[in-house]
Amino acid sequence: MPAFFFDTSAIVKRYIVEPGTGWIRALCQAQNESQSQQEPNSIFISEIAIVEGAAAFALLTRRGIISKQEGAFAYGKFLQDVENEYRAVRLTPALTRHAAELTQRHPLKAYDAMQLAFGMHIKALFQANNLALVFVTADDTLLNAARAEGMATENPFDHRDLDLAQ
Repeated sequence: MPAFFFDTSAIVKRYIVEPGTGWIRALCQAQNESQSQQEPNSIFISEIAIVEGAAAFALLTRRGIISKQEGAFAYGKFLQDVENEYRAVRLTPALTRHAAELTQRHPLKAYDAMQLAFGMHIKALFQANNLALVFVTADDTLLNAARAEGMATENPFDHRDLDLAQ
């Protein structure tokens, strides 16, 4: 099974039911099962996704899209999973510079450029060991930029058929 890099638009779907949630949850479950068999967890997120995820849960709560209880539960579960399930990649000056360069090649917002830089960094490490990485995002602009940069990609919206099982 390949490793996956989730941007924030993808990871939030694990905690808040929206299109693509079924696929994200199934993928996380499969990763958890492989981890319990002594394989390393292979869902990567960026360090900035921790802040973006927290902000997304708070925004959804403030807008009344989810209840305060749902928001608090999602935020708490997310932080627990950050500690126990995901491999959070640390921000470095080199990643920041790479993200800045990506904004010059693609119409990306700042944090989307950061997400792509993180994903490309992990991909380079994986390629050196002949391993595969899939970049997962629900953002079309980021998806197109990732593809243009040669990344294998998945969009949770393409797997809405699995939402029926939720």
